[in-house]
Order: sequence, then structure tokens, then C-alpha cells
Amino acid sequence: MRARGKRIPVSAAFRRRLVQSFASLATGVPLFRPGASLPGSSAPLLGAPPPPDGRPGPPLHRRLRASLKVSIVEGMFAEVFTACAGPTVLTAWAIALKLGPFLVGVMTALPFFAQFVQFPAAWLTLCFGHRRVALTAVCLSRLALLPLALMPWLGLSLEGRQHLLLAVAGASAVLAVVGNNAWVAWMGELVPGAVRGRFFGKRTALTTLMGTAASLTAGLLMDRLKGMDGVGLALPMLALAACVMGVVTTLMMAAQHDPAPPGTAPKLELKATLLPWKDDGARRVLLYQVAWNAAVGVSAPFFALHSLQNLKMTFVIMALHAAAVAGVRVLTAPLWGRAIDRLGAQPVLMLCSLGISAIPMLWLLPSAGTLWPLLFDVLLAGALWSGHGLAIFALPLTVAPRHGRPFYLAAFATAGGLAYAAAAALGGALAARVPQQFMLGGHLWVNLHVLFVVSSVARLGAAFLAARVNEPGAATTRTVAQVVERFLPRPRPATAGSRAPSPPRAPTGA
Repeated sequence: MRARGKRIPVSAAFRRRLVQSFASLATGVPLFRPGASLPGSSAPLLGAPPPPDGRPGPPLHRRLRASLKVSIVEGMFAEVFTACAGPTVLTAWAIALKLGPFLVGVMTALPFFAQFVQFPAAWLTLCFGHRRVALTAVCLSRLALLPLALMPWLGLSLEGRQHLLLAVAGASAVLAVVGNNAWVAWMGELVPGAVRGRFFGKRTALTTLMGTAASLTAGLLMDRLKGMDGVGLALPMLALAACVMGVVTTLMMAAQHDPAPPGTAPKLELKATLLPWKDDGARRVLLYQVAWNAAVGVSAPFFALHSLQNLKMTFVIMALHAAAVAGVRVLTAPLWGRAIDRLGAQPVLMLCSLGISAIPMLWLLPSAGTLWPLLFDVLLAGALWSGHGLAIFALPLTVAPRHGRPFYLAAFATAGGLAYAAAAALGGALAARVPQQFMLGGHLWVNLHVLFVVSSVARLGAAFLAARVNEPGAATTRTVAQVVERFLPRPRPATAGSRAPSPPRAPTGA
């Protein structure tokens, strides 16, 4: 019995570590999924401090427990909406409506450009209440896709359909940012801090599984029902399904109660919006955010377009590729979490930024008949974006003081989002000016390859801006050699009775 009883802590520790890995993903920004600014598909509590590990939470009363259960189911249906209206589906709409590279870049950058409403969204949340704003904005952002479901019967010209697609994508993106801002505040009030990690770990695990299954189903539908010319039947059906999911998720959100009594919302201090711009440490993070998101934005909107047009990938293969990246991300999240706890977020951010700069170059290797090089993309993108997402989440929380933290986070999101959007538009304009195919060095290249090279070089330059970031309470790495020294410690000779060798000096002082 005693030997059997010893297995219980190991099993409990394993389950806790597994849940913590999903909880880490729940607080990380899913950068490989542009436009994920919706409840159930985005970083849920960017403004909340992480709960203490291993501390049992208080007993939950019946009403709260019911709301948390509904929230998990709502998140799963929200992933179905994302599968029906996410970046891959929008790219399919763009191809069907013959949008050029510039308009594709603009459309896929709209969710990031919509970050400029972060501050007005915070004001709306404070004035009208987070539950009311979340219900209204989230519902409207998902019902905004209804015109796309009716597009085949509207009798619009090709140009009119293109304008309608851009208008719908823009309206949905802006409303989603407003809704997500209020939803984050609502969840911060609803979910007790002591159980927050476990709750969002379980929620993220189930929503990830649902999202993968929904994406595969949507890919099969688009492959089977895609039209030879025009939008066909699959895209309007997916738009209609997204609207239905919008109604379902809104009803489920309405079933969750608001624990904050009326009149408890904090007052809006307009002076606090200037705090991030006066703080030297915050300005360094802002500079990195702007440079990094601009470097990523040059190419990120065009990977799906390149996969469909040039690599001739089916939607099912694209969904499997995304699922594989997500799987690697889940497996590596605990490793990065321990590295951040031991070394700090800044060294992890710099290491991952340097590694991610090589990922666009990998996309120069595959062709329509040779997709195996994307296996390296799965491994590198899944592992490095996992660490980058955790580090870029932890670093602003460390730099931002408790007073005015929402405005710091809003400033980071706004600056990064606008930089990404502007770079995506410039990338589309550049791709439109380069010949669609050209010969160089005896090899055939496409215009999007130019964007991948530019993005890779720009990411490398932005990675070194992470060396200028000062993280309070951690050892800042300034050079590549220091990064290597931190992550590849020299082995120490083992002595009798000693424990496993510990990493070389990881100073905790600034």
C-alpha cells in the first residue's frame, strides 16, 4: 500500500505540470494565429498576475462553478467560430475574390490595426460595465460575417464583393478588440486568482482540441466544395456557421454571472495613459515591440497565401500543419516556463527572437511537390514561438507597475498592433511591385520569397533590440555569447554526495 501510495504524488505532479503547460499557453500571445482577439482564442488574462503554483483554491459556490463550466463550453464553441472565420478562411475568401497581395496584406493586418481602439475599449468597459460591453461587442463581431454568407445572392460586382469582404473583416476586427478588452476584465472578476491557472489550463486544453478538430473539418469542407471559380459553396456555408456560433457563444456568455456589484468599476484616469511613454524601461519594451511586430508583419500575412497559391497545399494539410505547430508549442511550454523562472524573461526573449529570425528563410525551400522542409518549420516555429509568447507576456508585466498596468498593456498592444498592420500593408505593396515569378541564380523564385527574406533580416535586427530591454530582478543578456552562456552551462565535476549539477550563476539582481 505504501509503495502504491508513493505513486500518487508523482501522478498529481504530472497532472499539475501538464495543466500548467496549458495555463502557460493560456497567458501567452498566439502570434502564429494572427487575429486571434476573441474570447476563447486569445490570451485570456494579460493584465492579471499568475496564481501561485500548487496552492489549493477556496471552495467554489454553486453559481460560480456553473459559470466556469459554461465558460469552458463557450470557449470550445468560440474555437469553432475561429475555424470558420480565421486567417486561413479569410485568405481563401481573398483568393476567391482575386484580391492582390496588397489587399491581402491589408485584410490580414486589420485585426492588428484594430488594436488602436484598445484605449477607447477600456473607456467603454469602465463606463458601461465589462459584461454588457463584452456581450454586445462579441456578438456583433461574429454576426458581422452574415453579409459574407449572403454574398452569392447580393448581385454585387467583383469590386463590390472585394470591398464588402474588407469592410466585414475590418468591422469584425474592431468589435472583437472591444469585446475582448471587456471579456478580459470580466474574467478577471469572475475567476478567483487561486484557481485561475488551473481553470484556464483546462479551458485552453479543451479549446485547443476543439479548435484542431474544427479546423480539420473546415479544411475538408473547403477542399470538397471549393468552386473552380468564385466563392463556391464552402465559404458562404462557413460564414453562416460562424454567425450561428456567434449566437450560441453569446447565449452561453449571457449565462455567466457578473460577480462585480454595480458601481465598483475604477475611475478612468486619463493621465495614466501617458505613464508608459514617460517610463524609460517601458519605452525600451515599446521600441522592441514596434520593431519586432513590423519585422513579423512584413511576411506573416502571406504564409497562408503562399501555401495555397504557390505550394498548392490543401486546406486539410494546412490545418494539420497548424495542429502540429500547436502540439510542439504545448510540449515545449513547460521547459520555457522553467527557463524564465530561472533566468528571467529577457534572455528567453532574445534567444527566441534570434531563432525565429531564421524561420522565414525555411519557407524558401519547399515547393509544390516538396513539402518536407516544412517539418523543420513545425519544430522551430512551435518551440521558439512558444518561448517567445511566454517571455513577451511575462516581460511587460514585470516592467509595468501595478498602478497603471492596464494602460501599459494597452500601450504595448496598440504600438505592436499598429506596427504590424503598417508593415503588412507595406509588404503587400512590395509584393505587388515584384514580378510574381522571376529567375535568380538559376532558380525560379516568387514575389513572396522577397518578403520572407526581408522579414528574416528585419527580425534579426529587431532581436538585438531585446538586448536593450532591462528586466527588473533578472540578469540581462546583451550579446549572443551571453545568451549561449546562459542556456548552455558548462558541466561541473560531480562530487561525492552532491546533487545534480546546477546551472552556472544565474544572478537575480538587476
